Amino acid sequence: MSLSYIFIILIGLSIPFILIRFLIVRKKNIPAELFARALQDENSGHFKEAVITYESALDEVKKIKFNSNLEKKIIEKIKLMHTVIEYQNSHRFSK
Repeated sequence: MSLSYIFIILIGLSIPFILIRFLIVRKKNIPAELFARALQDENSGHFKEAVITYESALDEVKKIKFNSNLEKKIIEKIKLMHTVIEYQNSHRFSK
C-alpha cells in the first residue's frame, strides 16, 4: 500500500510542475522573440545577422520542444537566407 501512496503523491506533484513549466514557457517565448528580431534583420538587409539570430531561435525551439510549426518556419528561413547570401556573393563576383 505504501508504494501506491508514493505513486499517487508523485503523480500529484508532477502535474502542477508540468502545468507551471508550460505556463512559464508560453509566457517567456524566447524563440518567438528571436524569430521576430531575425525578421527585422532580414527586412533591413542584414542577412548574415538574420541567419545567426534564426539559428539561435532554432536552438531555443529545440530546447523547449513545444512549437514544431515555428521550428519548420525557422528551418525554411535559414535555407532561404543561405540562398540569398550565396546569390549576393556570386552577384558581387560577377561584376
